[in-house]
Amino acid sequence: MSMPLYQVDAFTSQPFRGNPAGVCLLSQAQTDDWMQAVAQEMNLSETAFLLPENGGYRLRWFTPAAEVDLCGHATLASAHILWETGMLAGSQPARFFTRSGYLGARQNGDWIELDFPAKLVEPCLPPPELPEILGVKPTYMGKNQFDYLVEVENAEIVRQIRPDFGRLKEIDVRGVIVTSRSDTPENDFISRFFAPRVGINEDPVTGSSHCCLGPYWGQKLGKREMKAYQASARGGVLSICLEGDRVYLGGQAVTIFKAELL
Repeated sequence: MSMPLYQVDAFTSQPFRGNPAGVCLLSQAQTDDWMQAVAQEMNLSETAFLLPENGGYRLRWFTPAAEVDLCGHATLASAHILWETGMLAGSQPARFFTRSGYLGARQNGDWIELDFPAKLVEPCLPPPELPEILGVKPTYMGKNQFDYLVEVENAEIVRQIRPDFGRLKEIDVRGVIVTSRSDTPENDFISRFFAPRVGINEDPVTGSSHCCLGPYWGQKLGKREMKAYQASARGGVLSICLEGDRVYLGGQAVTIFKAELL
């Protein structure tokens, strides 16, 4: 039985920018090993698998190396494909059931808005070698459910960082977020995200990290609505709105190709 498989660039309005994600539309359940093999074959930071369930979709995300608990850009890509293919009408919200609970998405003009849980960061004492591995002098270090967060003095440090990925892979955490205030007026803060332990040296644009970054910078800046830029080589733009224990992440998406998985 063949299955449609898409590649979508998420958190961008331009092809070949943002973060590429695979989206596989399933007609029946598949094994974990099969989904992991497809994700490894796609060799993207994430491949999403969608299976109709209870008026919505069971959504799972796999890197080339592991299944993950939360992924923003592949969720954005999945919602984009559901509307683009007509599987959902434009006025219908997308409903996803995931390892991180219920996630929603809705269209807002040319943008898609994701309804995600906040993942708050707390101050911590991370491994003492982490600043050396990153090659930075942190002004703050914290941790949430998934990642370490490292704030540095300015945006140029974020842009120039060159981690030792071999050593970073040994740190027992999903990933490391490095962030600072933005030095451009159109954005409030910038970041980069490194996750070699789950097979991604640098993720181009990371929705789930902004479930941490949004509340963190919202408190520091005294803002409920913000714009963010992830300063990877591909780059990506996100809007953020904080509402209680939810983070609403906005982004755009572009379909790059459709294939048929045989």
